[in-house]
Amino acid sequence: MNCPVCGILMVEEDFGDVKVDICKDGCKGIWFDWQELIRLDESSEGLGVALGEALKSARVNEADREPPECPKCGLVMHVHKYSSAKEVNVDECYGCGGFFLDSGELKEIRDNYMSDQERDAYVQKLLDEIPEYKAMKKETEAQKAKLRKSAGRKFGGILRRRIFGRHL
Repeated sequence: MNCPVCGILMVEEDFGDVKVDICKDGCKGIWFDWQELIRLDESSEGLGVALGEALKSARVNEADREPPECPKCGLVMHVHKYSSAKEVNVDECYGCGGFFLDSGELKEIRDNYMSDQERDAYVQKLLDEIPEYKAMKKETEAQKAKLRKSAGRKFGGILRRRIFGRHL
């Protein structure tokens, strides 16, 4: 398989129970097939000389390059933040589920790995920065308040009748 960024032939390396493709003689990018990256995104996962070498590679990411084509299925990959590591961009194929990481991005993902609780708080922070989400949230809160007030009147009346009898 050829590297989606520089076109050089990638070689398969063992990262400890996970075999990945590395652009060893080119840009040092790493290809992860579906579900492989989540098995190596925490610093306690994986082992071996090849993984150690990959983690030592300097970060090289050309921000102005076009999204690459998937080396497996040929679809244009999507650039987005990795879900478990804020502020680290990755290239993902929505067709086959593969990920391409530029040189140094695996180390950044592992260095910035977030727990489920940290990830939920980070996602909420990102959502709160979107104007449309803020408006929707305000509208939802207003609807909830209206429902609480209506329920309070309805059930408050029922509760008073049960406590004090039907005729007040």
